[in-house]
Amino acid sequence: MFMVRKIRNCTLLLVFITLFIISCAQSDNELIPREVLFGNPVKTKPQISPDGQMMAYLAPYNDVLNVWTKTIGKNDDRAITKDSNRGIHHYAWAHDNKHLLYIQDRDGNENWRLYAVNIKTKAVKELTPFEDVTVRIIERNKDYPNELLIALNKSDPKYHDAYHLNLQTGELKMVAENPGDVYRWLADADLRIRGAVLSTPGGGWKFKVRKNEDSSWRTLAEWDFENSINNGPIGFTEDGDYVYLIDSRYSNSSRLTKMNLKTGEYQVIAEDSIYDVTNIMMDPDTREIQAVAFAREREEWQALDSSIKEDFTVIRNLHHGDFDIYSRDDQDRTWIVGFTADDGPISFYAYNRKDRHATFLFYHKPELNDYTLASMEPISFTSRDGLAIHGYITFPPNKSLENLPMVLRVHGGPFVRDMWGFNPEVQWLANRGYICLQVNYRGSSGYGKAFLNAGNREWGGEIHNDLVDAVNWAVEKGYADPDRVAIYGSSFGGYAALVGATFTPDIFCCAIDAFGPSNLVTWIKLIPPYWTGFLANMYKRVGNPETDAEFLRSRSPLFKVDQINIPILIAQGANDVRVKRSESEQIVEELRKKGIDYEYLLFEDEGHGFVKPENKLKFYATAEEFLAEHLGGRHQPVGGK
Repeated sequence: MFMVRKIRNCTLLLVFITLFIISCAQSDNELIPREVLFGNPVKTKPQISPDGQMMAYLAPYNDVLNVWTKTIGKNDDRAITKDSNRGIHHYAWAHDNKHLLYIQDRDGNENWRLYAVNIKTKAVKELTPFEDVTVRIIERNKDYPNELLIALNKSDPKYHDAYHLNLQTGELKMVAENPGDVYRWLADADLRIRGAVLSTPGGGWKFKVRKNEDSSWRTLAEWDFENSINNGPIGFTEDGDYVYLIDSRYSNSSRLTKMNLKTGEYQVIAEDSIYDVTNIMMDPDTREIQAVAFAREREEWQALDSSIKEDFTVIRNLHHGDFDIYSRDDQDRTWIVGFTADDGPISFYAYNRKDRHATFLFYHKPELNDYTLASMEPISFTSRDGLAIHGYITFPPNKSLENLPMVLRVHGGPFVRDMWGFNPEVQWLANRGYICLQVNYRGSSGYGKAFLNAGNREWGGEIHNDLVDAVNWAVEKGYADPDRVAIYGSSFGGYAALVGATFTPDIFCCAIDAFGPSNLVTWIKLIPPYWTGFLANMYKRVGNPETDAEFLRSRSPLFKVDQINIPILIAQGANDVRVKRSESEQIVEELRKKGIDYEYLLFEDEGHGFVKPENKLKFYATAEEFLAEHLGGRHQPVGGK
């Protein structure tokens, strides 16, 4: 009797375990709502106040992202801005501990204006109230809490002059006039403009310095076209006698270096033989470089300052993701640390350097913890002409890794790269049942100048071959079904999607283009005026519409519309200044005239990219339905959970 009861109990236990496993599997396969992936974060981008007494962060107020503050140790959170349109996405503490600074444009037109909000009264003051003018922050300095250096293209839309801004009175004073070729300004520790990066006719950069504001300028360093990307000055030392540079002139990879302004003596501080320096951490008091990061398969920090090595060790053990220091107070007692990982939301901690203890603050999207996210795996393969190509592949969770539908997601730029970590688009695609393949094609940054320069004049050429080679690699591995491969991207990635649809339509079964140029001639001619300093470089990397018009047309999808035999979805922001609305509408018109299957989404209140959550959700709902129709993946009904 005892034995029978025991067996029966074991049987019931096995049934319970089986049902539990089935339940978990069903939960693992549950659709992640688009609102969770692409809606506003609950909280994000925390920053400690300079005096260490308060914290600011972004969070929704009436469903629009705004700046909130709270006193450390208290639950007195309150919204101090109440924007009701596009929200606030870029902000920083003023060093007076009384104001927060933020920038906003209008419906994506990128004419950024600078605002200050009083954290006690919530009064907002517009500091740059100029039409059709965009502001850039040059320098903030804790030793000058009521001052700021900014750049404005107020005198000429093509060029930015440097201004001193008094945050108390709002007074603006020009401190450096742009002669017409300065691309950016550099300030020293005393908040004086002492450096200028100038564009050269050959597509490179020239770095000029001066002893003080009354001195004449002299050339300290020059980068030719081959060394023009990811090179240049990053800051002066505290004494103003040296300057830190990211430099690849004497190596393939971009290294962290230090140069004596008087003698030109050159010292390498940190380097990797393959990978470029991608991030640095500077001591705000001594202005010494404390740490440097290299983006290998994952971003890896190297502590250079012995005083922070143990801090980095403790921080690394907090979380399995890759970390960044988002903020630090003026006494350097508290650091705000953020971790990104491929399998969960971004997590933020307050790290106390005195006792080396971290306090968890929040997840940016805590609901993601309720779902199974996919792992992002580094990959590499050899291109048809022998280049080593790197990227990432993400498989749908709980699926066999064979003969799956796949989306080739092409990054923008192109002089950037895909990184490991949480990416809502990647998780969206994997959750819907697709392999997501990301490729750091030639022309991507981070892998040294030879790899980056291999992409010169290869838009629609060898760059596209790298993408096709990646697809073939996934097919040959048995991962991807060759009849169910889509191509998708934004900006340059959108251009690549159009190239895929026109140049190699037999490789892809459908394409999604967001904000992508269709005609390289008209695109380059219509770039924003304040990109003028980069124009010579662009001519050499892409092509000159005046002298290379035929070549550019041969690489433009607009002129190969006849070859499209796959459905295509195109999305565009009406106020986009980087890729004008006409770039999408001219190819849409050709598709319409030729009776080719297409969908077109125009967002009247967006620029180059989606900012408003409702627009994001509309785009991704449409794209999801489009992919489900042509790839056979899962689909969350519009408005459904």
